[in-house]
Amino acid sequence: MNAQIPATEKATQETLVSVHRWTDKLLTFRTTRPAEYRFTPGQFARLGLLVNGEMVWRAYSITSAETEHELEYYAIVVPDGLFTTALNALKPGDPVWVEKLSYGFMTPDRFGGGDDFWMLATGTGLGPYVSILQQPEVWRQFRNLVLVHCVRHEEELTYQEKFQALREQAAAQNLPGRLQLIPMTTRDDAAGHPDRLHGRITSALRDGSLERKAGLDINSDASRLMVCGNPDMITEVREILRERGLGPCRRAGGGQFITEDYW
Repeated sequence: MNAQIPATEKATQETLVSVHRWTDKLLTFRTTRPAEYRFTPGQFARLGLLVNGEMVWRAYSITSAETEHELEYYAIVVPDGLFTTALNALKPGDPVWVEKLSYGFMTPDRFGGGDDFWMLATGTGLGPYVSILQQPEVWRQFRNLVLVHCVRHEEELTYQEKFQALREQAAAQNLPGRLQLIPMTTRDDAAGHPDRLHGRITSALRDGSLERKAGLDINSDASRLMVCGNPDMITEVREILRERGLGPCRRAGGGQFITEDYW
């Protein structure tokens, strides 16, 4: 959005409700939700902050459930980043602008068939899956839900309690989907966590350790995948999946995977 256009033409002024700090660089924040705002889990919003007298806009995946009265987002504070430096200084009650439209095509309803839904994420690429897994339909759509979150250090493995609670909630509601959580770290001492996968998602795909950990094979018949995070990781995952005969989802239908670069 052009900073010279009054925000009210395309956005509403909302209010920061709360901030949860996972680490000194990772935070979850919530805003009020515009009355007419609609989104599909997996989509992102464009948010605006007034910085030095000008509006600055950035896109963030929505992590809240589709039915919540507030909107939640997951962010990393970028050193010297214009938007996130301002975001990091906000306090509840401060204004945040939310564009009136939601964006993005990384939604489970684009998949046809398949029993296994793989959600691969690095860092804050986890964001869209937090919202997607709060959608009961996805637990009915797939038999196996596999969430893979790869970070540098253990303290960056966020939302773990949330995912455990969603798994328990699904079981209590007799939803057929079964969720596996596969955390991965690249820089922690492997000896301290012998049951955890260590290294990069791409390496675990190439050597088969990711599939062995999940007890599932990735193939074009059974598998549907979303990949979100580091652009280099996504490029390599695309290559790996194409080598195995899987293709990207198209608007016209077909395909087994959807990707979204997260910066």
